[in-house]
Amino acid sequence: MDKSLEKSLLVWLKAQKKACGLFLKLSLWLGMISAVAMVAQAYIIATILDGVIMGQQVVPLTDNAQMVSSSVSIDTYTPHLIALIALMFLRALLAYGRERASFEAGKRLRGHIRAAVMDKLTKLGPAFIKGKPAGSWASIVLEQVEDLQDFYARYLPQISLAGFIPILILAAVFPINWAAGLILLLTAPLIPMFMILVGMGAADANRKNFSALARLSGHFMDRLKGLSTLKLFHRGDAELKVIATASEEFRSRTMSVLRMAFLSSAVLEFFAAVSIAVLAVYFGFSYLGHLDFGYYGAHANISSSTVPQIVGIPFSLFTGLFILILAPEFYQPLRDMGTHYHAKAQAVGAAEALITLLEHPEPEFVGQVRINSIETLSADHLEVFSVDGTRLLGPLSFELKDNQRLALVGPSGAGKTSLLNALLGFLPYKGHLLINGHELSALDLAHWRQHLAWLGQEPQLFHGTVRDNVALADPTLPDDRLWHLLAEANISDFVKAQPLGLDSPVGEQSSGLSVGQAQRIALARALGQKASLFVLDEPTASLDSQSEQAVSSALNRAMTGKMCIMMTHRLDQLDQMDTILVLDKGLIVQRGDFITLSNTHGLFQTLLRENIESVADIELVPLSVSGSDTPLDSAAELTKGEAQ
Repeated sequence: MDKSLEKSLLVWLKAQKKACGLFLKLSLWLGMISAVAMVAQAYIIATILDGVIMGQQVVPLTDNAQMVSSSVSIDTYTPHLIALIALMFLRALLAYGRERASFEAGKRLRGHIRAAVMDKLTKLGPAFIKGKPAGSWASIVLEQVEDLQDFYARYLPQISLAGFIPILILAAVFPINWAAGLILLLTAPLIPMFMILVGMGAADANRKNFSALARLSGHFMDRLKGLSTLKLFHRGDAELKVIATASEEFRSRTMSVLRMAFLSSAVLEFFAAVSIAVLAVYFGFSYLGHLDFGYYGAHANISSSTVPQIVGIPFSLFTGLFILILAPEFYQPLRDMGTHYHAKAQAVGAAEALITLLEHPEPEFVGQVRINSIETLSADHLEVFSVDGTRLLGPLSFELKDNQRLALVGPSGAGKTSLLNALLGFLPYKGHLLINGHELSALDLAHWRQHLAWLGQEPQLFHGTVRDNVALADPTLPDDRLWHLLAEANISDFVKAQPLGLDSPVGEQSSGLSVGQAQRIALARALGQKASLFVLDEPTASLDSQSEQAVSSALNRAMTGKMCIMMTHRLDQLDQMDTILVLDKGLIVQRGDFITLSNTHGLFQTLLRENIESVADIELVPLSVSGSDTPLDSAAELTKGEAQ
């Protein structure tokens, strides 16, 4: 990864610390207090062992120090033992508190980031979300946010402790023995140096691993959703091999990251062990009388049969024990930081995808204007753009007044869905899109959407009950109102036939319901919004003829006296539309009512012929465009009747 990019990602990660609240600082302070208790514990242990093992005191009688043995009672160290036990319990409580505080800090951070991701996806809207497979979004919202936990819960506090604890130990060691302090000071940089060298490769491998995971998640989710289609086309075995190949690639990348992590741990353990060994060798040779430096004051009198003594300050067993007990603790924070260094690599890899999403430009809808109802809707030289700035539609102009119905038709890719997404506030636009004379970008977007009733070709029902789904916009709707809405949508008889009625369960992805039943429940939900404008995107595209008639009749009743914009490929059902806009390649190529367009040479007439043939599956007799005894609208009705 580019160093400047990694640095910017780390700056962003550290800027999110405020979401952890006081828990991150609490974790750090508990760690510092535990470090002080650890030094005190080492001092007490060394004092007790020195007194118990040596069992003697050194008394300088002449110019040459002589050892005079005097027995030491174990009762002398009873206060030390009590203090030692108290410190052990204190450190255990501090460790527990630190773990709890660290976890809570990471938990709050994850909640904050996940909320920011969900808010961002809500603002970007479905037009942006559909640009990636569902599995990729699941990877970002779940795995990548989760991978931030250890960075805040462990790595960040450990950075501070890795600086504080060694300094604290050096402050305790240098006044006793400068040589031991110098050994600790010179060997300490070896651990972070090699940790960084190994960690650089781990960070890059982990970032690539995230990309592979997102691809695998999206690939697997798409194949899982289309499993029935794959089996019908006998592609099950082939896709199984593709998934196996992708899984093997991901396994290989994961093992590469783990190899880096284990290598990092091995390197840290090796250099820590070597450093402690050097310190132990120094004290060993000093006690044997072969080394005569490192302490303060006069030189020691070296003798092979006695412990080296210093006039006034003896080179006692306490000194060696105290420093050797602290030596592993001196390197432990650095080793812990190395152990948690992979958390930094994970967080940097996750942050790259998160920042790309969170800093993605949004449609500029920041207005505060609120309207009571929709009286007019007009577009003037309107151009609609994708979230990455590509022009999708326009320029085009049209006007829709109260009680009027507008249909958008055209071949796939003509820009119909883009226009609806712009109207819903999900895509940016240029030109003018006016609601009651107010620019759409000047409206309060949430309040504007309350005036809309949306019904798409793929009904989205949520896990819960029929009541939950119908009353989604207003959970306080009474039962009689819910039954009325279900009756309007021509689905009340089906719900009444269920043992639990309104409390009948609805599974994920509308499981347990047919497409027609799910569409009519979604229609009842839309009718419950008391909307001024119905926005319909192929509302009958996936229905059989009986369900199609039921939904169409319910829509016609509900839209009486309301404004409507509908996108459809079923051109033979547009005779009730006031205006039809025919789009092709993002431009309006025809406009008019059904009869006018069906009898005019152009794209609409071509699409109508294709539509009638696909519905009826019969050969149509040649029809004249003007002056025919059987105009195309009559032929459409006749053909539809024959097909039924």
